[in-house]
Amino acid sequence: MSVKPTKAMVLAAGLGVRMRPLTDKMPKPLVPVAGRPLLDHVLDKLADAGVSEAVVNVHYLPDQIIAHTASRTRPRVIISDERDQVLGTGGGVVKALPLLGPEPFFHVNSDTMWIDGVRPNLTRLAEAFEPSRMDILLLMAPTTSSIGYGGRGDYSMLPDGALRKRREHQVVPFVYAGAAIMSPSLFADAPAGEFSLTQMFDRANEQERLFGLRLDGVWMHVGTPDAVGAAEEAFLESVA
Repeated sequence: MSVKPTKAMVLAAGLGVRMRPLTDKMPKPLVPVAGRPLLDHVLDKLADAGVSEAVVNVHYLPDQIIAHTASRTRPRVIISDERDQVLGTGGGVVKALPLLGPEPFFHVNSDTMWIDGVRPNLTRLAEAFEPSRMDILLLMAPTTSSIGYGGRGDYSMLPDGALRKRREHQVVPFVYAGAAIMSPSLFADAPAGEFSLTQMFDRANEQERLFGLRLDGVWMHVGTPDAVGAAEEAFLESVA
């Protein structure tokens, strides 16, 4: 049975080092692409997917993000303030769990962008998530058709959606697109303090409860200033 998450966690606490000099005086989630900050592109997609509350964590130049999201109502933004600590992608989720509640939630990177295909990918994720057999469902983009990505991929995917992590020196066809659905129960005995979310991915993988859904559309890896232009061009072409 699928679920339709009404809450989301948006990771917005990164330092944006690779995006300098754009991030010297601005947090990466507020870097504009096609006339809107990256964060707003993400929050708009969450709103369209039926999310009513989004927990946004902040660390670097936090007051800018807090001020920017203060008047937002779709979804309503709740700040998880990490300005005095470094928690990493995993520790940030653990800190936010009391705000997210007991049900599965969307988890989205604030700097991810994609152009949806026929149906919204977050809606497809919600329909495909089965808590009885999966703890995490990742949105996976094909490496060959993604814009701005030149890596070796993250996972291969079996016909039933089960993921297999890339081994060293291996090249695999899918890269994590920065959007997922996760069960809070996965974090029941998570480490304290700073740790990477990939530890949770690996744990779910070992228990054969990590699955993927192929992205329908085009994913854009907006990791550097040069990538902003390519993402803008693709986005503006899609709405022309």
